[in-house]
Amino acid sequence: MEPIVKTTSGMIRGSEQAGVVSFKGIPYAAPPFGKNRMYPPIPHLSWEGVRDCMEYGPTVPKGPYQPPFDKILPEPAIAGEECLNLNVWTPGTEAKDLPVLVWIHGGSFLNGSGAVSTYDGTNFARDGVVCVTINYRLGADGFLFLDDGISNLGILDQLAALRWIQENIASFGGDPHKVTVAGESAGAMSVGTLLSLEAAKGLFRGAIMQSGAAHHYLSAATAKKVAGYLAEELGIEPVRDQFRAVEVDRLIDAISALASQPQAKPDLAKWGEITLNLMIFEPTIDAAVIKAPPIESIRAGAGDDVVVMIGTNRQEFNFFSVPTGVYEVIDSAVVVFGAMAFGLDADKLAVYQKLLADEPQGELFSQMAGDWFFRIPAIRLAEARQDAKASSYLYEFQWQSQMFDGRLGACHALELPFVFDTLGVLSEGVGPAFLEGPQELADEMHSSWVAFIKNLDPGWDSYSTDDRTVRIFGGDARIEKDPRGETREIWKGLR
Repeated sequence: MEPIVKTTSGMIRGSEQAGVVSFKGIPYAAPPFGKNRMYPPIPHLSWEGVRDCMEYGPTVPKGPYQPPFDKILPEPAIAGEECLNLNVWTPGTEAKDLPVLVWIHGGSFLNGSGAVSTYDGTNFARDGVVCVTINYRLGADGFLFLDDGISNLGILDQLAALRWIQENIASFGGDPHKVTVAGESAGAMSVGTLLSLEAAKGLFRGAIMQSGAAHHYLSAATAKKVAGYLAEELGIEPVRDQFRAVEVDRLIDAISALASQPQAKPDLAKWGEITLNLMIFEPTIDAAVIKAPPIESIRAGAGDDVVVMIGTNRQEFNFFSVPTGVYEVIDSAVVVFGAMAFGLDADKLAVYQKLLADEPQGELFSQMAGDWFFRIPAIRLAEARQDAKASSYLYEFQWQSQMFDGRLGACHALELPFVFDTLGVLSEGVGPAFLEGPQELADEMHSSWVAFIKNLDPGWDSYSTDDRTVRIFGGDARIEKDPRGETREIWKGLR
């Protein structure tokens, strides 16, 4: 018999396979088009009868990943207006009080969806966790800032999804008091943002951030500049009604053209902080939804009752430099220029040069950039919570992919199929880096995530500035105290 449950909008029908029940494409908010386009999310209208939720629903408007990343990361695109939807996997609708994982996908706030097959929640449900993956608005529809009182719509979508989960997850066997919100890359940055918000208080008890923390946001001044540049690309005035009138495909093309400019032509005066973080759309400090930089709010005590797990991959930046060929052409002059851009003087650069003396210059640059972008913000978040009521746990992923003659290494996003235990899940366009790997490591990581979601304890000691305990995944399973502390030290006052 097909499973049927009641939600606040109406009855839905799911499917069952191998003892796991799934419901896909459930709308948690009204379609963000027509009169709703580029406005805050509103509840979905109720429906009559039973709605089939057996297939992934529409994805939000977005362009494809740029080459060569379109060959590495899956990017399903499903047409339709009811794109503010979510997917649920559960051991069974008759279950009660199960812990819940809510997954927020990455993609630089321009790409991604909850329908990526790597995020299939079957194996979390198999292990007693109700798993939910969500869509949220991306690009200009989600993060355009015009200083007109409407902003951070992608974050408001995430909050709407979390509230829907609070109201409905019991129908799927979940406990609304046992929610952990998690994400990777832009998804992790979203989690760091949510952790800092008063509006998110009480919506989750645990937070997992993979390769993203609370340092990534745009100032209102920079975000407003981006809106102006995008308006120029489109030949319109930078006002909401004119953006809303632009056809979706035309807007996406303009965004793609604009997004390539900060890297192709770095210009601090034009792009501000985007010159280093290279993302033209991010959560914006708007004095309304996000009143202060997330890391500052967290230092001031925001989210101190939420247990946190945060980590990074050993060679994050190789994901961006190796497939593009940039890794191979980086020389010592580029390294010196990069160090200056990150604020590192000659003495601080020498620490990296000594540590990586036998590595190519591309690896040296990658380690500096990865630390600035990912690792140091993760450490700073844990340090900011030193006196919090709830614990913080740190990890590092070190398993090395053999793609690109082994240069890809433990790159950005490589940990995802290990966490979801989906190494064998095939998707069109997925490269072997994300399919091949030891099942033993997937068992190890997945079980640690399950333990955290269930018990708020992944199985190792929490982080403190006294001993800086970090769990290492990949190679020999081990605990390290303050790994690469010498490079951590040089970022004091800089990051």
